[in-house]
Amino acid sequence: MLQIAQVLKSNGTDGELLVSFRDFAPEDLDIKEPVYINFDGLPVPFFIESISQRGISKALVKITGVHNLEDAEEVVGQPVFIDYYEDDDQDGYAGLVGFTIFNEDGSKAGEITGIEDIPGNPCVYVRKDGSEEEVLIPLHEDFIVSIDEKSGTLVMRIPDGLI
Repeated sequence: MLQIAQVLKSNGTDGELLVSFRDFAPEDLDIKEPVYINFDGLPVPFFIESISQRGISKALVKITGVHNLEDAEEVVGQPVFIDYYEDDDQDGYAGLVGFTIFNEDGSKAGEITGIEDIPGNPCVYVRKDGSEEEVLIPLHEDFIVSIDEKSGTLVMRIPDGLI
């Protein structure tokens, strides 16, 4: 799963949500495909009924199953994901979301939660093990030791001070 947005707050009494998009333009969202919000640790699919862009990175969104203020308040603060297999990411970095990162000394650094595609310097968001804190690590070829797609692991030579 690739995080594309965060629910900021409810809007009105009919279940509309103000959503802030992260590294993803609201107009690029395919409303025929579901978005996912986690409930009890499991991704639950929702379909977008309507979307109205507000500024560059925000939109008012109405999703299936959220019909009133009480329903909307349950998802406030939650991240919004798409299935990364359906993402049109040309670089292939989106496939790393969910991988576990290990430092070359064998210590576990955390889990990749997102991609920051900075031109010439792609980076990964890593949620540190046992924490909600995320750090940004450059995905530079000099730092990558190995990638194992079957086990979902990435071994890196992480510079001191990044984790």
